Amino acid sequence: MTDHTASDDPRFRGLPTRPGKIIAIHLSYESRAAQRGRRPQHPSYFFKPSSSIAASGGTVERPAGTELLAFEGEIALIIGTPARRVTSADAWQHVASVTAANDLGLYDLRANDKGSNVRSKGGDGYTPLGPNLIDARTIDPGALRVRTWVNGDLVQDDTTAGLLFSLPRLVADLSQHFTLEPGDVILTGTPAGSSVISPGDVVEVEVDAPGTGASSGRLTTTVVEGAAGFDGDLGSLPSVDDTQRAEAWGSREAAGLPPEPAARPRLSAEVRAKLAEAPVAGLSQQLRKRGLDNVTIDGVQPLHPDAKLVGVARTLRFVPLREDLFAAHGGGYNAQKRAFDAVVDGEVIVIEARGESGSGTLGDVLAIRAHAQGAAGIVTDGGVRDRDAVAAVGIPVYTVGAHPAVLGRKHVPWEHDVTIGCGGTTVQPGDVIVGDADGVIVIPPSLVEEVVDAALAQEEQDAWIAARVAEGHPVDGLFPMNAAWRARYDAERGE
Repeated sequence: MTDHTASDDPRFRGLPTRPGKIIAIHLSYESRAAQRGRRPQHPSYFFKPSSSIAASGGTVERPAGTELLAFEGEIALIIGTPARRVTSADAWQHVASVTAANDLGLYDLRANDKGSNVRSKGGDGYTPLGPNLIDARTIDPGALRVRTWVNGDLVQDDTTAGLLFSLPRLVADLSQHFTLEPGDVILTGTPAGSSVISPGDVVEVEVDAPGTGASSGRLTTTVVEGAAGFDGDLGSLPSVDDTQRAEAWGSREAAGLPPEPAARPRLSAEVRAKLAEAPVAGLSQQLRKRGLDNVTIDGVQPLHPDAKLVGVARTLRFVPLREDLFAAHGGGYNAQKRAFDAVVDGEVIVIEARGESGSGTLGDVLAIRAHAQGAAGIVTDGGVRDRDAVAAVGIPVYTVGAHPAVLGRKHVPWEHDVTIGCGGTTVQPGDVIVGDADGVIVIPPSLVEEVVDAALAQEEQDAWIAARVAEGHPVDGLFPMNAAWRARYDAERGE
């Protein structure tokens, strides 16, 4: 065990030097992946500034007006010799030391820096390290343990045997992309158990090698309430929602939230195939027979007239432009971006834009995002920017037309997954959307199987009638069929 001094700056007490880079991994433990419900195929990373480092025994502020400061006990690797394009077999010899880290993060600031974590994890004091360094040459990187205590209670306890990606692999992977230099720090991820901490809480993290007795000692950090908040004139303000609360606390239950809503409705493969075959005109006829006339999304035209649109509605609502509301709701990770990020395979994004054609409601980037997510299509009763680029993406899109202007000319992105009005009809999340060259229709989920079966039956009958007309028979008595023609039709079909 060693104890070096980087400089007179107390933040770097115990480190060999002030790090040039701090690289952190997003998700690396089996237990954390199971908790989050996603398992990455490869590691992904973000940077933290060296100004975020703090020594053991210090404090960290939770900024005024925020609620979701979370701890993450981690194993930190400190690079000893330059590493560039090294192999996993050789990577560990470039690591000088191992110590404890607390990768603190403020979930209130995640939304607008999603993935990069610049503000949410870059704050002063958000990377406590220490207190002691373990010589990497004396330990097995596959036999380390990390534990975290909050107010004396053990809340995290895992080993490197539970990693998705070994410690040497992380070093080797990063060295593919840039040179790891002496003093650089790699934060290797946190296991399950990370949660929210409040002013007055004391967090302790220890990394050790149970087989040898080597230990970093306990890295201690006390949370205090900050007096300063954030200036909305300079940048986006902190904001939280239930998704951020659940991720910060570790689960919806721990955050005091109700259980996750029931899974969104899906179309079976059989019903989807039938809807792909049934023409919108036939579906409209069957809905009208059942008393539903106002179920067409009017005024929209397809960018791909030959493509069939079939899916379940995912809704997005714009309200008319008001400059102060656009300033608060139009930028950053707004409702429009959240809707396109949340759509999944087989869903159709349906946008309420009040028939306003004087602005775009999406462009090629969002069309690409929807396509990548597996969305079945997009329907908007507003305009589309970059029309040719959107059409080139290949996803079925219905719109009132092209317009070069961005949202802020006519719209404020307001909310998603709510009941909306699009093209003169009401659309609810979960409604079934079908479109072809004739237009787009909305089918209540409770009626979809009955309506599509009836539409296909009618289509078969209409095709038989058309064949008889082509043979030279007059339409009188045939369309619709009288009793004689009906008997012949049933006989030919074996009924």
